[in-house]
Amino acid sequence: MQTSVSAGVAVGRSFALLNDGNAEPRERATGRPLSLVGGRESAIAPAYATAPLPTPQDCAWDAISLFSGGGGLDLGFTAEGVRINAAYDNWRPALLCHDAALPGAARLADLQRFTPDERCAILLAGAPCQGFSTAGRRDAEDPRNALLRRVADITLTTKPRVVVVENVPAALSGRHGRHWTVLEDRLRLSGYHVRRVFLSGEESGVSQRRRRLFMLAWLGNDCIRLELEKDPAPSLRSSLAGVEDQVDHDPHWPERQSLDAKIAAGIGAGQKLSNVRTSARAVPTWQMPEVFGATSFDERSVLRAVSVLRRRARRRNWGDGDPVDLHILAAEVGFDPRPHVMRLIEANYLRSIDGRVELRHTYNGKYRRLSWEEASPTVDTHFGRPSLFLHPDQDRGLSVREAARIQGFADAYRLPVRRAEAFEIIGNAVPPPMAGRLAAFIREALLKVG
Repeated sequence: MQTSVSAGVAVGRSFALLNDGNAEPRERATGRPLSLVGGRESAIAPAYATAPLPTPQDCAWDAISLFSGGGGLDLGFTAEGVRINAAYDNWRPALLCHDAALPGAARLADLQRFTPDERCAILLAGAPCQGFSTAGRRDAEDPRNALLRRVADITLTTKPRVVVVENVPAALSGRHGRHWTVLEDRLRLSGYHVRRVFLSGEESGVSQRRRRLFMLAWLGNDCIRLELEKDPAPSLRSSLAGVEDQVDHDPHWPERQSLDAKIAAGIGAGQKLSNVRTSARAVPTWQMPEVFGATSFDERSVLRAVSVLRRRARRRNWGDGDPVDLHILAAEVGFDPRPHVMRLIEANYLRSIDGRVELRHTYNGKYRRLSWEEASPTVDTHFGRPSLFLHPDQDRGLSVREAARIQGFADAYRLPVRRAEAFEIIGNAVPPPMAGRLAAFIREALLKVG
């Protein structure tokens, strides 16, 4: 998960876990009492939550890890008999967490300039996804995108039997896909068989709608059936069972009269704040008069019509929607909307664009409340912000430990870093159970046969 390139980074040397006295787990201070998970005592935490961290003592194969981040991919492979001899990244906070989980493997290095030369059976690479991800800017010119090509350089130096590269599925699409294609082509020309594998969280033992792309390349026999055993996911209720007892569970509650607190109070399980979707899961701002201001029946009719027409009566072939002509709006609502439009512009619900009207705020994807009965949305680097994600039945964001649980990390996995850094490390990680699922297949189909 190498996130940036910094000049002068120490290259390839052992990374010692630093303790400046601030790495001790913080006491929980929530400001209000915690409830039982989902209001039920019967939920049992998944096995991965209570399991000890895997150790390399009984590992039969060696690996090196590139862009290792906090070690989610590495932990999954270690649990299936793969020893991580070296794990390279250029971000110190991630390496602190990696060293706490798999002591001695972390190496501080800028992999744009440094090429590891250790021989290994497996090369793991979690190349940066920020330039590819649809959740971010998706910048085709992000220099981190080209780090995929460095994986090919390092493969040709280390000559592993198996190469595993992870990223988001969007890395394949549009102009971004050229980096992935170059990587695959170079490995094929070097004698590797190359396949793409897509894994989902819900089929990989974690209660999360997370989908990831893996490139699997190997030397030897090509007569291999790429069929991975499915690992059913626990419920979200089970995933978070007992989390309130963890010493590093530190939920942050918004101020009682803050905008976050007021909006959260109006969002039900499985719902989100959205003015541009019309399903039962979308709560528009005009249904929260105590937050955004009162509206009349006719004004709400106008707002609902604009919400629908901005996507139905399109003029452009890009963007989420287009401003709506007043005559089309009048035909939709069945009355003259102009007086209501003027009032809604004054109330900050609508805005005028070249004589047409558009919603002032769309809010789609904000204040998503998780549901105990459904898998979580993808855990990202902002999972702790209540303006983006809400606890299933408490009006707050998620804690670092809750995010780690949903990502499939054991409670024994420690994050001796600042809160924002912890969310970034967890959000960028491969869920260890997902990594373990792939590792088990590789062990049986590719390593034992050779």
